[in-house]
Amino acid sequence: MPDFIKGDIEFESIPSVKDKALRINLNENIYGTFAEIGAGQETVRNFFRAGGASGTIAKTISAYDKDFSDAIYGVEEDGRYVTEARLKKMLNHEMELLEERILREKHPHKMYFTFANTVATIDFAKKYKGHGWVGIRYQTDPEEAYSEIILHLRFHETEALLQQHTLGTLGVNLIYGAYYKYDTPKKLLRYLYDHIDKDKIEIDTINFSGPKFDDVDNRLMSLQLIKNGMTDAVMFGPDGNNILPARILYKKNILALRGSFRPVTKVNIDMYEKSLEMFLTQNKVEEELTVTIFEITLSNLRAEGEIDEEDFMDRAKLLCSLGYTVMISNFQEYYKLVEYFSRYTKMRLGLAMGVNNLVDIFDEKYYRHLSGGILEAFGKLFFKDLKVYLYPMRNPETGEYTTSENLKVHPRMKELYKFFKYNGKVIDIENFNPDIMNIFSREVLQKIEDGTDDWEDMLPAGVAEIIKEKHLFSCDAPLADTKA
Repeated sequence: MPDFIKGDIEFESIPSVKDKALRINLNENIYGTFAEIGAGQETVRNFFRAGGASGTIAKTISAYDKDFSDAIYGVEEDGRYVTEARLKKMLNHEMELLEERILREKHPHKMYFTFANTVATIDFAKKYKGHGWVGIRYQTDPEEAYSEIILHLRFHETEALLQQHTLGTLGVNLIYGAYYKYDTPKKLLRYLYDHIDKDKIEIDTINFSGPKFDDVDNRLMSLQLIKNGMTDAVMFGPDGNNILPARILYKKNILALRGSFRPVTKVNIDMYEKSLEMFLTQNKVEEELTVTIFEITLSNLRAEGEIDEEDFMDRAKLLCSLGYTVMISNFQEYYKLVEYFSRYTKMRLGLAMGVNNLVDIFDEKYYRHLSGGILEAFGKLFFKDLKVYLYPMRNPETGEYTTSENLKVHPRMKELYKFFKYNGKVIDIENFNPDIMNIFSREVLQKIEDGTDDWEDMLPAGVAEIIKEKHLFSCDAPLADTKA
């Protein structure tokens, strides 16, 4: 019987969940434990059903009762159970037991692993859909150190049984990918959704570590999550690791600055510092409960129709080196960004932006897909106590400054703009530095690419040294047409 006949199209054959589990089970050297809390033992169930599990599964445990769980893994300082810290304690504890009880001398060829998850499924009232942490610590050679993959997911399904089934499938995909796709981490990410519709779960954080992933930049993996449609936004900090957005944003005042940051200039930092000063003077805005986010929207990462990953990494490395928290989003419209923040906090929100960005907000063409048009978008954008901190623009020919007082929008939007302006939703940044108003990111980038030496003074202190030391922004991607 022929493998192909005329008219066939080649496609990648995806192993079933049972086939993946069976392949793991039939490998005589893969051996480990399963610890699953909160949604039943859904992952290990697939390995039991596949057959041949006796040579793979050392132990399976579900410390479902909180007191019992605390007795095994210890008490968390914050009293929570569905956390990354809890997951890591589970992985540490179970791996220590495995190594203690299954001696290497007797099993020199065994490749140990520990799989764990701590999950909260949908509540009884179906108001909270649930989330969870999932991870694996493992080795592909008995002599090597352990590698690790840890991810955070959010459930979108509205039935607990469906969520449990999806979690079990994801667990099998993760274990299978860890052993058979570790050399291609980008593919490993995509394969996590094998046999899972993307609208069932959202993976918003993933981190790789260990010898198998020494060359993996977790910031680049963040970008893959968005490119693959796994989430709408990711965050990462100066250490290069992805940060769970909820951990940073939960019950916080948030000031966000959107830009291309290609590269970050004195104008960006002046806008950031001056808007933050004004934001902190607001009623009920306490500095210790305030976070600032440098946000890059995916639309600013595209070059010739595709995302330029090298260009993205240059921006990310630079912002991280300066100690900033960075957010990469799929939100072209600002109201979607505000909606996203509102998932985590009911406190004050602020947006710092330039004149051109504000003019774009009042452009109706961006809201034609909404049944309520621009009014619906503005209802979502300004329904909270949100304020826009507007950085002025200077006309290079006349020297005149454009502010919220003389800004021109489309005639049909004039009265709508006045409404938000007079209600204090748009505030001018007045104490800006006039000496840097002629600095544009695109011009700085052109100077860097041309090899001239008159661009360093246009950047914040230390930034030029970082760019030269790490050889950033040397690509030939098209220039971003934006001041920010």
